[in-house]
Amino acid sequence: MTTVNPRIRTPRREVRKAVLAAAMSEFAGKGFAGTTIDAIADAAGFTKGAVYSNFGSKDDLFFALLDQQIAHRIDAVTALARAAGTQPTMKALGELLTRGLLDNRDWQTLFTEYWLRAMRDETVRERFVEHRRAVRVAIEDAIRHLEIESDLDPAAMTVLVLALNSGMSIEEFTDPGIVPPDLFGTVLQAITRQP
Repeated sequence: MTTVNPRIRTPRREVRKAVLAAAMSEFAGKGFAGTTIDAIADAAGFTKGAVYSNFGSKDDLFFALLDQQIAHRIDAVTALARAAGTQPTMKALGELLTRGLLDNRDWQTLFTEYWLRAMRDETVRERFVEHRRAVRVAIEDAIRHLEIESDLDPAAMTVLVLALNSGMSIEEFTDPGIVPPDLFGTVLQAITRQP
């Protein structure tokens, strides 16, 4: 009598998590253009088919990583607000956003590379713009929940926060230490009526 050894399948969620981690690592080391799906699959320990069954393309992987970054930062702000009782200070919020920027150099580099790609390829740009609009809506919602008093509406504040993040990352990663650690919080305090 022969016994059948059933194959143990890795849960889809774990496959996606491993593939995203491998994609981030590969993109960080080789850049978006220099990374292949084969390399991502090898790094994740799965087949190329497993990558494609979860993500249709390298672009899909980038957008999944972008969603992960945004969700992580929104979750961190929400946790900060809970810890503060209702509303975090702008200084604490600025420190959190600065830490998120400094701890994610690889992500910021990948984001900038992909942004350049989107600016040069209209098809990529269309998808990038659509996704950025959805990201701004998610951040606006988070700002509304914080009930921050400001002369800026949540949409304008969202654009400002994203622009500060992008601009400060360029300056900081070009010349490390040039961005004062309290700059984000100082700007947020200046545009709001919160401490």
